[in-house]
Amino acid sequence: MLELARRALANAHAPYSRFKIGACVRAASGRLYAGCNVENASYPVTQCAEATAIGAMVAAGDRQIVEAVIVTEGAEPCPPCGRCRQQLAEFAPLDARIHLCGPEGVRVTATLGELLPMAFGTIRRITPGET
Repeated sequence: MLELARRALANAHAPYSRFKIGACVRAASGRLYAGCNVENASYPVTQCAEATAIGAMVAAGDRQIVEAVIVTEGAEPCPPCGRCRQQLAEFAPLDARIHLCGPEGVRVTATLGELLPMAFGTIRRITPGET
């Protein structure tokens, strides 16, 4: 997963921020999907790496994420932005592992629930009897 995310990072289009990000999600099927950030002069239409990886997964017919890797070239771990955390929550359980990586490898691993407590929409996923 890390290697696919690194390859995606190399293809990122980040001429404005110069901050490249690569991501890879593992679907419940076991298939891997990579994505990179794609910036635009009109910043609100910029696509994050996590979102492009999720889009590739959905386009291929998968619907559940079990794990994700996010890699940057920066000195600090780069967690997903709030929008991407919510997009991950649409397709991943709150116990899905999210690995924040740098050039040397994994720096931090957290669950989606740790990154996005009380995610919008997750209440509908609770089955009767669960707390």
